[in-house]
Amino acid sequence: MNGASLAEYSWRSSARAVLAIARKDCLHFVRYPLNAFFRMFEPLIWLTPVYFLGKSFATPGGNSGFAAYAGTADYMSFILLGTVLSNYVGAVFWGMGFALKNEMDAGVLETNWMAPVPRPLFLIGQTLASLGITTFNSAGMLCLAWVLFGFRTTGNLLAALGALLPLLMAIYGFGFAFAALVLLMRDANTLVDVSNFLLSLLAGSNFPVRALPRFLLPLSLALPLSYGYDAVRGYLLHTRTVLPLEDEIAILLAFMGAMIPLGYAVFKGIERRCRVLGTLGLH
Repeated sequence: MNGASLAEYSWRSSARAVLAIARKDCLHFVRYPLNAFFRMFEPLIWLTPVYFLGKSFATPGGNSGFAAYAGTADYMSFILLGTVLSNYVGAVFWGMGFALKNEMDAGVLETNWMAPVPRPLFLIGQTLASLGITTFNSAGMLCLAWVLFGFRTTGNLLAALGALLPLLMAIYGFGFAFAALVLLMRDANTLVDVSNFLLSLLAGSNFPVRALPRFLLPLSLALPLSYGYDAVRGYLLHTRTVLPLEDEIAILLAFMGAMIPLGYAVFKGIERRCRVLGTLGLH
């Protein structure tokens, strides 16, 4: 077998392994159909009070205070898009961190990692299933929001997807580093909840980042998520962005290029240390 054939075989084998892991997680998800069905409604249950609260503050001219910050008076579409993006952030964190913890608790992590598959592929496969499920749930949620709250977008969907892709890739870098922390601390619940909440908060998932206090604003602007949220809303809702859209896309691409190798290096280093210490099987 020549070099080109060997490389093709390796890529095909890796792809099959990733898809097999994702298929296993998807099958586990559909084994609980009621849980799968109600996951579309859960975000709307939390957001319904926000909808009525926003209407109670509205004037005959609309939500002028919100529009002064965001550049649009459509606060519900603004929040719904932030919720969808936060769902994707959570999918990576839960897909990598919590799935890793589940395997540690079940005592199968070391056994699974003895398979002739690069360990990062296990994490990618688990998040691939999470991202697919999140896409399905988010689509159903937005359809319901269109009926209940009048959700609408008037912008360029393809451009928004172009901003979403580097955002997701940058999140993968965070996810690799986060999985390394789970290996060290062997506790995913607190890490996932706190990290997911703080990142979504600082990135402005449910409000314009301009509303943050001055001492928090530099932290927000240091996160690639902030520019991803901002760019997607700018393309779909024509909101007033923090920076020109071209600059925000450039920042997202730069963070994507930096975070993936950095997060992967952190994961490999800590995973190697855990193997030396013999703590992979502990929980």
